[in-house]
Amino acid sequence: MSTDLPADVEALIGVVQYEERGEFPVERGYIWTTCASVENGNPLFWDDAVAREITDGPIAPPTMLSVWFRPHHWAPNRDEPGLPLQVHFDLKARFELPEAVMSDNTIVFHEPVRPGDVITSRQILRSVSAPKTTKLGTGRFWIIDVEYLNQRDEIVGVESYTGFGYRRNA
Repeated sequence: MSTDLPADVEALIGVVQYEERGEFPVERGYIWTTCASVENGNPLFWDDAVAREITDGPIAPPTMLSVWFRPHHWAPNRDEPGLPLQVHFDLKARFELPEAVMSDNTIVFHEPVRPGDVITSRQILRSVSAPKTTKLGTGRFWIIDVEYLNQRDEIVGVESYTGFGYRRNA
C-alpha cells in the first residue's frame, strides 16, 4: 500500500527527535497540587511511611508522566513559546494541515518517577498514513512515541499518540 509519503518525512520514521531535558525536577508541590485537584487521597502520594513501605520512597502518580516534559509556555531567554510534542506540529506544518486532533493515547509505565528526578523526553515518529478523509476533513494520521528517561537513563514510560492532521472539507 502506498502512503504517498514524501522522502523527507519517510526519513524521519524511527528517528529520535527533540531529545529534551525537563525544565525543572520532579517536585512534590506539583504532585500534591495535582492530587488535590482531582481529590486523589491515595496515601502513597501523601504519606512518606506508606510510600517507603510500598515503593521504597515517594513517587509521582504515573498518570503525571507527561507533566514532566511539558515546557513552560514562557521562559527567560526563549524566543518562541514552548510546545510539547513538536513532531506533531512539524507534521501539521509540513503537510499544511491547519487542524488536528489526538485520537488515541496509550501509556506504558516502567520505573517509577520520584521527586528530584529530572526527566528527559525524546520523540519518535512511528508512522504516517496515506491521505484519509473522515467526517472532520481530509488529512493524515500519524503515530508519535514519546519516551521518558530519568537521570540514570532508565526508561520511566512511553506514551504513544495517534494524531490526525486535517483540512476541513469545503
